[in-house]
Amino acid sequence: MRVLALVPGGIGDQLLMFPTLDSLKQIYPQGLIDVVVEPRSQGAYRISQSVNKVWNFDFKGINSLADWGNLIGTIRDQEYDAVFSLGQRWSVGFLLWLTGIPNRISYAGQGDIFLTRAIPLNRDQYAAKMYHDLLQGLDLNPEFSGIKVSIPKKDLDWAEAEQIRLNIKESGYILIHGGSSALAKQKGIDKIYPATSWAKVIESLQTRLVNLPVVLIAGPEDGDLVKELQEQVSKPLLVTSPPDIGKLAGIIGAANLLLCTDSGPMHIGVGVGTNLVALFGPTDPEKLLPQEKRIIAIKSPAGQPISAIAPEDIIARLFP
Repeated sequence: MRVLALVPGGIGDQLLMFPTLDSLKQIYPQGLIDVVVEPRSQGAYRISQSVNKVWNFDFKGINSLADWGNLIGTIRDQEYDAVFSLGQRWSVGFLLWLTGIPNRISYAGQGDIFLTRAIPLNRDQYAAKMYHDLLQGLDLNPEFSGIKVSIPKKDLDWAEAEQIRLNIKESGYILIHGGSSALAKQKGIDKIYPATSWAKVIESLQTRLVNLPVVLIAGPEDGDLVKELQEQVSKPLLVTSPPDIGKLAGIIGAANLLLCTDSGPMHIGVGVGTNLVALFGPTDPEKLLPQEKRIIAIKSPAGQPISAIAPEDIIARLFP
């Protein structure tokens, strides 16, 4: 069995797709599962247990007919048995039809005529379960088991060495990912919690949990936010900069608690089983997080922006 999944979107979208790919691999252990993703998301599959090969294609870029033709030709050469896609548009169905793959599965919508199976789209559920519904297109109904990640040993070793460097291996630590993102800013996506509010949360944590250090995750786009927080918080802050998603998963997995916004690290926290507090603006947390006791979602009141969440409300949820 050779299966292809077209998964546009960011790191979070890939992680939400992991349960679907894992279920396929469990049912077809000798099968090969490949994915086509945007270049920015390729790194997610460093921690996948089930994917054989990752193809890059910039779905949202300015692509010529030759670019699309090359993608279709590459796919046709692989002779896949089935293809899954997340889209509903006419163009998505047409693309799947052009691949010549015998089993073409996506959500019911404008492109139904080009599909072999169109699955009803149920948005009123956790997104990972929504993606998992696509397996019905192959008459499969495996139990949904949530996001699971597989961290390479060298990344676990890096995370252990990083804890030793920061002198937090014995004490444990609280991780904070502030949610800074150039793409979110460009698109006006409300996922960035203000530095002044983060600083109040951090100072309260440092006061209440004297022996549990607070560590900031500094990604490639987080430099300004980290600098602001270091300037606003009275006690010194520790900073970690994992160079890839495997090492990020390792450092998240060893944390006592991850505080973050709706982001890739949030989904990694779900996958590694870390205690998690995630902040949301108008987005519905129930569609992006599973219902588990170790996970706390804090949503801004009455559809207001994420900045409307008071630091005191976050602390009250942590220390009821």
